[in-house]
Amino acid sequence: MAEQNCAGEDSYQGKSTQHQLALSRNEKLSYEAIADWTLLRKREKAIARIFHVAYIAKTRKRGPRPITFVFNGGPGAASAYLHVGALGPRRVVFNEDGSLPPPPVQLVDNRESWLRFTDLVFVDPVGTGFSRTILEEKKDGDKKEGAEQENTEFWEVERDLESLGEFMQKFLSRHQRWTAPIFIAGESYGGFRVAKLARLLQERYGIGLNGSILISPAIEFSSILGSDYDLMHWVELLPTLAGTAFQHGRSQSASLGESMRQAEDFAQGDYLSLLARGASMPEEQRLGITRHMAQLIGLDADLVIRSGGRVPRNVFARELLRDQRRYCGLYDASLTAVDPFPDRLSYEGPDPTLAAIDRIFRAGINAQLRQTLGVETELEYELLSSEANRHWKTKGERFIRQQVGAMDDLRYGMVLNPHMQVSISHGHFDLVTPYFSSNRLVQHMKLDESLQDNLHISHYNGGHMFYSWAASRKAFARDIEKLYKGAI
Repeated sequence: MAEQNCAGEDSYQGKSTQHQLALSRNEKLSYEAIADWTLLRKREKAIARIFHVAYIAKTRKRGPRPITFVFNGGPGAASAYLHVGALGPRRVVFNEDGSLPPPPVQLVDNRESWLRFTDLVFVDPVGTGFSRTILEEKKDGDKKEGAEQENTEFWEVERDLESLGEFMQKFLSRHQRWTAPIFIAGESYGGFRVAKLARLLQERYGIGLNGSILISPAIEFSSILGSDYDLMHWVELLPTLAGTAFQHGRSQSASLGESMRQAEDFAQGDYLSLLARGASMPEEQRLGITRHMAQLIGLDADLVIRSGGRVPRNVFARELLRDQRRYCGLYDASLTAVDPFPDRLSYEGPDPTLAAIDRIFRAGINAQLRQTLGVETELEYELLSSEANRHWKTKGERFIRQQVGAMDDLRYGMVLNPHMQVSISHGHFDLVTPYFSSNRLVQHMKLDESLQDNLHISHYNGGHMFYSWAASRKAFARDIEKLYKGAI
């Protein structure tokens, strides 16, 4: 971090370049790429620089072209995953099923790029990518004490959202795009941001939205973490466990869809009753439910019985294919890795769908920015800041308070602007933000009949980054293009 913070003004020089995207053998799309920093101010004093890359297509169509602001999650993640994974004009190459090819990384023209139907602005929140705070200096020129903590002001739910709102206002003004149809898209915690911004942007920053797109979102955090004392985390996770078991041949279901439908019905019926009643349920009934659960998710019945029906995702990932010495990825449980320490009580190897993909996205985004777009900077591209993730907080935290969530903001935003279209998408094999969580939350939104057609839910084969699967990336792009046509 020290070397990054000592970078001079030469490290913040923007760049504009011209390119072409090959959409097919005979069709090309010309576009401008703008890689630059935008200053954020506090009481007229510059306090941070937000790095972003904008892709502006050159077309002959009349009327303002849509513009989409894109960010990832973490918190602490840069926009690289959506930038070079799915949406941008260049993407990194995965195998057809989302597994990793051997190095070196390859960048190719992305025929499924959203640039075909919208201009794109990829935003790196402060402390990620090339975005940095501006350190105060003493009169003698020495850096302010505690400089290593410079990003913490922005590592907070509300301040993070405000910084994105401020950035979007400045971008729209600088590029004269206030009359364009405006969309926002975010992945994982970025989906949480989208749900919050669906209200905040329209209410405080005067930015009307045509659409809000949530990709593998974490909308309500009470759904993400499980314990012995809650119910819904386990209910929402179960269909993904069943789908994963089918994918690996550990289920007797006839199809993937059937395995998940059976699990959805079971999760909201007998399984929910087991979780709710706990020790008050008669033992014979409890054993029957846990044994049925074991069949659905492909695990040994004794393990499920010992866990009381609450099987943590990391335990499932270790045990499903333990006889093959394989560990399922938490972010895409269809992908596996060899367990390097099979005799140890807990898994101590890398997650094949998080740690292993670092080389793909880190090399891919650096190649795109430094080689293709010609960005010259001494800064290191912060792909995923564990420091930001560890220190993330929420303003006004009290000992007794509601769980942090964003669904109320999304509901409010949809009423505030009844024209806004909303898309929610997940991968079937994502154990971190399971698809059934969003399905269940939507059923409790109590949307008015006039708004129900504005909400679109679609799920795809794959995991957290389901777009790494070729078929899913293509289907997702087609579905989103339809949403844009209906929203403008």
